[in-house]
Amino acid sequence: MGASRNFMGKKNHKKAIRSLNQRIAEHQEKIKLEYEKDFPDQGLIRHWETEIRAFEKGIQQALKRLGK
Repeated sequence: MGASRNFMGKKNHKKAIRSLNQRIAEHQEKIKLEYEKDFPDQGLIRHWETEIRAFEKGIQQALKRLGK
């Protein structure tokens, strides 16, 4: 039983990493589009950059749990 639980954990961590990478890509696209505007909203850009850092931290934690 322990082995299958570990496998499920790994599967969930990998899924979380994929999901976080997707969110990072979406936020980078939002930032790019915002910078293309005549008057980019710097507050919004800072908010998205903060979220990207949080997502990256989540990826690092998931990788650590996977033993990488």
